[in-house]
Amino acid sequence: MRESAPRRALNGIRQGARRVDTATPASRDRAVDALRALAILGVVLGHWLVTALVADDGSLHTASPLQHMPWLAPVSWAVQTLAVFFLVGGHVATRGYASARARGTTYGEWLRGRLSRLFRPVAALLTLWTVATAGLLVSGAPYETIHTLVKLALSPLWFLLVFAALTAATPLVTRLNPLWPLAVVIHVDLLRFGLGGAPSWLGWVNLAAGWLVPYSLGAAWTRGELEGRRAGWVLFTGGAAATAGLVVWAGYPASMVGVPGSAISNLNPPTLAAVTFGLAQCGLALLLRDRLRRAMTRPVAWAAVALVNLSAMTIFLWHQTALMATTATALPAGPLPGLHTVPDDLTWVAVRLACLPLFALTLTLCWTAFRSCEQGPRRPKDRPSRVIRRHPHPRRPQPKKSRHA
Repeated sequence: MRESAPRRALNGIRQGARRVDTATPASRDRAVDALRALAILGVVLGHWLVTALVADDGSLHTASPLQHMPWLAPVSWAVQTLAVFFLVGGHVATRGYASARARGTTYGEWLRGRLSRLFRPVAALLTLWTVATAGLLVSGAPYETIHTLVKLALSPLWFLLVFAALTAATPLVTRLNPLWPLAVVIHVDLLRFGLGGAPSWLGWVNLAAGWLVPYSLGAAWTRGELEGRRAGWVLFTGGAAATAGLVVWAGYPASMVGVPGSAISNLNPPTLAAVTFGLAQCGLALLLRDRLRRAMTRPVAWAAVALVNLSAMTIFLWHQTALMATTATALPAGPLPGLHTVPDDLTWVAVRLACLPLFALTLTLCWTAFRSCEQGPRRPKDRPSRVIRRHPHPRRPQPKKSRHA
């Protein structure tokens, strides 16, 4: 009896997952890859949930449900996962740099390899949006629409620039105590909000110092200083308590993502509340390592995580484009709730949740088209040599030589 098509597909997925699982070295810490995948997917889901493109008077502008429904701020606590990505990035970079030095690889060679993998997929994004922007200008699209779309499409690049700068500083971070960049963030915010009169540009010092805190925690992880569960609990409880205190008594926003129209953003630039919240997230990530390692022993779960890690930059760079492409495709149908309307009620939230599979499908199409920019072209499978016969004839026995020959 023949198997049904869905069963054959399921069996194929399982077989492929087992091959990926078998090919993975036993020495690989799968929890690290799982944390990176969760961080990337958290950022993608967060942007899809809190970014609204509102069609108004023939143009598009951005809005956020957190702007109209601030009681939804706890949603941002679950999907603002950048600190976990910097934690994993610092851990992987410092460990990789130590291995490279042990092999005799120079700093320049190591850095070029890291940055090429980081920025290789950027060229395709910039090329497509350069062409798209030119087309919008020629077609006479409103400037506000063009500005909104381009800003959203290129917004992931700020993250890459910061991450690249921290990667370049990895040799200096290997022995850095995370308390030093944390002290910088505290002083900057004290000057900005406590004493007043500080120049506006001072806050941007936290763009480097703020994300250096979890990055240097990753270096401490590599040094073996965060192996016990005590470190995870201290970071989680201390970071959560500090964040709650800053929100309740110091006037910091409760939302951990930017909200249009808000006087203070916790991310633009990072504030002390964003950093302490990141410490709590890093602590939780450290506490989850053992559970993630056990979960990653399942071949299907590990194969999914491996796929996300293999295309992490492609997913990250193109998720905003997928959101905008889906929204633009639906424009001819008229203003649709959850896509083109003001996000000011639970109807919008419900429809946006229903639209998530559409965004994921569009992102899958982008991934199919542009993943080779990150992974490189597929290598053709080796063909069997023509001199090797499929059914070789048995070798004829050679006559024995005479002793007197």
